[in-house]
Amino acid sequence: MRVALVSPPFLPNFCRSQRWPVVNRTRAMRYPDWLAYAAGVAITAGFETVLKDAIVEEATLADVAKWCGEWKPGLLVLDATTPSIYNDIECARLCKAASPQTHVTLVGPHVSVYPRETLAEANGAVDSIARGEYDFTIRDLAAVLAGGTGLEQVEGISFRTAAGEIVENKARAPIEDLDAIPPPPWHFLDVRKYRNNTYLYPFLDQISGRGCPNRCTFCQWPQVMHGRRYRYCSPERVVREMVEDFDRYGVREIFFEDDTLATDRTRLRQICDLILRQKRRMVWSCNTRVDWADLDLMRLMKEAGCRMLLIGPESGDQQILNNVHKGIRVEQTREFVATARKARLNTHSCWVVGLPGETKESMARTLQFVKDLDTDTIQASAVMPLVGTELYRWAVDRGYLKMKSWVDYAMQGEQTAVMEYPEISQSEMNAGVNRLLKEFYFQPHVIFRLLRQSIHRPSLLSSYWTGFIMLVRYLCKRANIVEGTAANH
Repeated sequence: MRVALVSPPFLPNFCRSQRWPVVNRTRAMRYPDWLAYAAGVAITAGFETVLKDAIVEEATLADVAKWCGEWKPGLLVLDATTPSIYNDIECARLCKAASPQTHVTLVGPHVSVYPRETLAEANGAVDSIARGEYDFTIRDLAAVLAGGTGLEQVEGISFRTAAGEIVENKARAPIEDLDAIPPPPWHFLDVRKYRNNTYLYPFLDQISGRGCPNRCTFCQWPQVMHGRRYRYCSPERVVREMVEDFDRYGVREIFFEDDTLATDRTRLRQICDLILRQKRRMVWSCNTRVDWADLDLMRLMKEAGCRMLLIGPESGDQQILNNVHKGIRVEQTREFVATARKARLNTHSCWVVGLPGETKESMARTLQFVKDLDTDTIQASAVMPLVGTELYRWAVDRGYLKMKSWVDYAMQGEQTAVMEYPEISQSEMNAGVNRLLKEFYFQPHVIFRLLRQSIHRPSLLSSYWTGFIMLVRYLCKRANIVEGTAANH
């Protein structure tokens, strides 16, 4: 049985695997990490497996269909997102035409929320949907297809019968033993084709835990894919995977894509201790919340190779944070960043314009807070009510969602506002993002700081320079998008 896991072609530089799938402003490219972990499971189960990223390969839909017709996988797994869903179904259709015996399944949050609708839209081009966490679902589906037994026994799938009936099997329970998932087979991909302009280059992702116990209304992964409970690999397994990635792939940094690595700080200390026992330099960064400011732990992380903490303060307005159940206080963000600075850890902060309760006044407060906080780097986006989230249902119920098609989630490929309120329009949200990025990054002291960091770490120079050029191009392009959006109102 041949199993192919593919990130299908779409727009150039489209990033499927990030929390808000769009074309990044700085044209950063992330790995298809969820597909990669599932590919490792398929290989371990004994299936002849291929992992392909058609976007990074700059392949077309026709190229993928041609390859599928030649390699003829028994199971083709396509990663699908909300903005690209019609394109992803078309990819399935072309691959099915090129290799009629191939069983085509789609994975990802969008199809997990809308399995029936997707199968109906595909009209026979898609055979099944693997809902939610799909590593072992793909393994079991491949085994059933190889053995010729019925799809009814595969937990976690929805499928279309020969008669056209749509069947939804029992949901699959979250994976408890994450150590049972092998490291991703990154050798299928060229690590030098992936770049995130705040990471050392080249880098690799690592996912050491899944799920998040926090209640943010806008975050899709806990609500749709991985649940509200943090499950994690053992510290030993985490460090073994790190060592393998550094030794085998020659990367300069590992980024932990867990929703928040510091959820279990006892485990985080154990990971740091194990890294130090390796007696080698392994640079890493991670996502974390701001509701802890433990200087001793941050210093231990720094000693163990941690370079940067990626945080999500989201807004400088406390009421907005309360509205989205963020569970943090503005003061905690200040304390966290100050503590990280004492530990000599870089910080990268993420901001969202247009969360429930946003006004022009709250946007101004957030802008000032961002400048006062002065993290090393930032990113900003208009609010994205992703399917399956509390925020999406809230927006639909109140008539705030203005998109007419799923493709509107990525206007011209860029992330853009799809909601508006009586107090603030889509164009004002987009302009707010634009202003926040410009007023932060074009400050002389920020430019000087980034240059100084680049001198200290030369591999950051290309990352920062590429990011700066792409940001300037984005801002010029976004000016046209904002004007076009305003003209349509």
